[in-house]
Amino acid sequence: QVQLVESGGGLVQPGGSLRLSCAASGSISSINTMGWYRQAPGKQRELVADITSIGTTNYADSVKGRFTISRDNAENAVYLQMNSLKPEDTAVYYCNLKWLWRREYSYWGQGTQVTVSS
Repeated sequence: QVQLVESGGGLVQPGGSLRLSCAASGSISSINTMGWYRQAPGKQRELVADITSIGTTNYADSVKGRFTISRDNAENAVYLQMNSLKPEDTAVYYCNLKWLWRREYSYWGQGTQVTVSS
């Protein structure tokens, strides 16, 4: 069974920074993609950023230049450094781990709240 545990959310003022962490455990393919999604009240869950096991990254246009995703393959961990936060970044942030082996395997963390407010 794969488990994802997130940490690092909280309340921050506009223009501030937060760093989210996610650690995965269990039987995990070494070739995978880890990412961060977010869901604001009344909105659909959306991709924020993801990163493959070889380091290829992908960002939503709304966070490019402000957020940086990174990972530690040895620790099965992924991080999201969020700078210049805006009120519209307020959401529950979810960690995701996925890979393909005959079918798609996709796992989610429990979510961590990020609130950007003065």
